[in-house]
Amino acid sequence: MGWLSKSLNSSIGKKIVMAVTGLSLILFLTVHFINNMFLFFGKDGFDLLVGSLDAVKPLVRVAEFALLLLFGFHIFNGIKLWWENRQAKPDKYAINAGKENSTFYSRTMPYTGAIILVFLIAHLASLWVKFNFGMEGSHHYYDVVAQTFSSLPVAVFYVIVMIVLGFHINHGFQSAFQTFGWHHKKYTPLVEFIGTAYAVVFAVGFAAIPIYFFILSRGGN
Repeated sequence: MGWLSKSLNSSIGKKIVMAVTGLSLILFLTVHFINNMFLFFGKDGFDLLVGSLDAVKPLVRVAEFALLLLFGFHIFNGIKLWWENRQAKPDKYAINAGKENSTFYSRTMPYTGAIILVFLIAHLASLWVKFNFGMEGSHHYYDVVAQTFSSLPVAVFYVIVMIVLGFHINHGFQSAFQTFGWHHKKYTPLVEFIGTAYAVVFAVGFAAIPIYFFILSRGGN
């Protein structure tokens, strides 16, 4: 297995890991996004959806562990690539960095990633913990979300991070396909369109949730 470890720790190996884990996380976000959209259909539907997961709790725990590994590999390799780029000599970096790798999106990827990591920790410490350990047998998940986003600072924080997430996904999706060799004039426009569409839908859709519940908390119709 030494060849596998050596391959994964090479520059291209780390990029492949970033691409595979990144696309896998986008797939998870797609499922998560669809589930969260049930919030706009009212309390009963959302509570029933989330509560139904209790019937397959062991499978949910396995999925959560797999998701934790995906995030771990993605974050670890992202930090390693960022550090190696910082340590690279300026002349060497200039030679290796192509035009497409010096865009605003690529330069800010480490920072948007760091913001998302902070958000992830805060999100798990609040909603995930409440859903799994703070409900005391009740299934009032909708009310937990509503109460969380009744706070203006929390709602604003979520909206800002969802915009950052859009930037991160937009570049990450396109970079993943470049890593796989899909950088071609025939395919690149389609990949760019899909990546941008994903980014916009996720950013707008997820950001709409805290905005919606904050307005409701202020007596909005």
